[in-house]
Amino acid sequence: MVSLNPKDHLILALDLPKTEALDLLDALGDKLAWVKIGMTLFYSEGPDFVSLLKERGLNIFLDLKLHDIPHQVHLAAASLGRLGVDMITVHASGGADMIAAAKEGLRLGAQNQNDTKLLAVSVLTSSDQIMLNSIGVYKQLGEQVKDLSKLAFEAGADGMVCSPQEASLINELALGEKLIVTPGIRPLGTELGDQKRVLGPKEALLAGSSHLVVGRPITQAEDPVLALETMYAQMQGA
Repeated sequence: MVSLNPKDHLILALDLPKTEALDLLDALGDKLAWVKIGMTLFYSEGPDFVSLLKERGLNIFLDLKLHDIPHQVHLAAASLGRLGVDMITVHASGGADMIAAAKEGLRLGAQNQNDTKLLAVSVLTSSDQIMLNSIGVYKQLGEQVKDLSKLAFEAGADGMVCSPQEASLINELALGEKLIVTPGIRPLGTELGDQKRVLGPKEALLAGSSHLVVGRPITQAEDPVLALETMYAQMQGA
């Protein structure tokens, strides 16, 4: 990645109550370009909160991980497509028909007025080989991520969500032509929390990640502005 502008590649996970999230965004100001709205905020505040952040000029990664029968996912994606967000997620394990239904729903909902990208979630970054085995998946974790990525790309997904440790596998598979969004980013000296497959920010970018999702290392920092600037500094040179 040449001439990297870290601001374009870092997504702040706003897994906070609405008031705290808005206070944090006020503090960060124009230092931030991307935010992730996950289940915590969306289920409590709904589409109006998405619109509020769009009015602030932020790019929105709406991470709801849709997973249901294709018909239901098609309808849900159509509703989300009308919000004008920049990325949404489905679970790749829902299968090719479900992913294709989500893609078509997005297109219909947006009525070709925006370019919402569909990302498929491979294996959650809180999972490891033991967890996969416990639910009856006996492939090696990397192979599971790679196979789900092949399926998702063939079904029309614009990119994948994976741990940074698998970013290089997917980048090779996609020939650098797909988005690779990676949670599980931990700068030097921070706790892992419930993440099990992590990398530092520079290492993740070098592995092929297009966007890094970072939450608690910034949102729970004593000085979030300094934490964000430190993250940007660690991304430089990738």
